Amino acid sequence: MRTSVAVATFFCLWFITLFAVLPFFAHTQEEAGEVVPGTPESAPHKINLLKVFCVNTVVTAIAFAGIYTVIANI
Repeated sequence: MRTSVAVATFFCLWFITLFAVLPFFAHTQEEAGEVVPGTPESAPHKINLLKVFCVNTVVTAIAFAGIYTVIANI
């Protein structure tokens, strides 16, 4: 696998994985007990994006290692 293809694959996989990881660390306003008037109770309260990005990068690296291993051994 060429380096450019590997980098492109990693970033595509990173963004796909982001949508799977993002809800794991979201807390709603209802759970926090601080509902802002005019917003739904299910709206996110605070999201620690640094934590989400770090976990997402680790998950993506593991998935990419598996994909790379399969492609490299074909």
